[in-house]
Amino acid sequence: MYSSSQQKLENDMRLLGKKIKQHEENIKFLRTHKNILDDEITDKQVTLGKYHSSTAPKIEDGDLSHMQSEEATIGSIMKHEKSAAAIFHQLKRHKNQAAHIKDVLGVVATLGKVNDANLSWLLSEYLGLDNMLSLVCISYDGIKALATYDKGGSVNKSSGLYGLGAAIGQSLEGRFNVICLENMRPYVGEFMPNDPQRRLDLSKPRLPNGETPAGFIGFAVNMIHIDDANLFYLTHDGNGLRETLFYTLFSRLQVYKTRTEMLQALPCIYDGAISLDGGMIKCNGVYSLGTREEIDVKFPITSGVSYLPEAYIEVEKEMKELKWRRERMMEDIQREEAMLAHVKYGFEVKKQEFLGFMAQSSPYMMPYPVQVTPKGRATPR
Repeated sequence: MYSSSQQKLENDMRLLGKKIKQHEENIKFLRTHKNILDDEITDKQVTLGKYHSSTAPKIEDGDLSHMQSEEATIGSIMKHEKSAAAIFHQLKRHKNQAAHIKDVLGVVATLGKVNDANLSWLLSEYLGLDNMLSLVCISYDGIKALATYDKGGSVNKSSGLYGLGAAIGQSLEGRFNVICLENMRPYVGEFMPNDPQRRLDLSKPRLPNGETPAGFIGFAVNMIHIDDANLFYLTHDGNGLRETLFYTLFSRLQVYKTRTEMLQALPCIYDGAISLDGGMIKCNGVYSLGTREEIDVKFPITSGVSYLPEAYIEVEKEMKELKWRRERMMEDIQREEAMLAHVKYGFEVKKQEFLGFMAQSSPYMMPYPVQVTPKGRATPR
């Protein structure tokens, strides 16, 4: 008969064998569904390809001005040549270097657009130059790749963005801001129904008498036009730029027609306000007085109109969701594979212990050779 130690080892192996089988079945299930997603993504890519091949792009006047405005914004960024934002745009032109910054989504100033030059100036001034030049990363892994430090806390200027900048002849000086989307606390609430821009369904401010203040236009976070590709499924939780980046930057900043109307609405202003004639309240009780600040890096201007067919936009959205689901599926597969490797290692350790006991056993107690299987059973051969 087996000793109590041998019996425990056999029971442990039997349990580990069941876990091995379960992880293998999980991996098989996940890979099957990943293959289905791959096929669906390919189908969507074919559909989008047909749009590209069957329709010649038409450049409308509004679209052309939008392109020129975006180029002007990038040109303004490049004037700050020793900034991280300028070096980022330089690296994008060097394909061999661009791979090192693939987790950087862009610069705040280029990730949103507005449909009015005055509003662009006001919102850009409200955020300030440091925020406008901030890099935006999707995950913290992207941030870690941008700067490394030695044991003393000093920046390693031969690696990260400092090293990449030096490689193309651009030196990076001082600190630079980086925003991580996945570390942000996103907006929790509803979105405006049937709105292709996924604007936040925020309650209008109310005066003590229950009325909406005169001159209230809307919330700044909803006045930013975001490219379709950045509206959905950027983060691990499926959030887009409006409910993460721009909600963090603007919160519930209110926009009014005039300074006078803005001041009359003070009882219901909690996260700051601006007016189209230059009034600015940074936050509750903090006023920005004097003349407007000249800021050279501003949001690009757009007509706010998409010239792509609605069907194209819908297919592109569906493909982005499929790719997001595939990424999550791959994470699940990698997690299952890691757990499988761990359990197999544990099984092998128990197996060797079991065989050690068998080798030490009396031939009268074990008259036949034993084969140990991954199912956790000791069977005669």
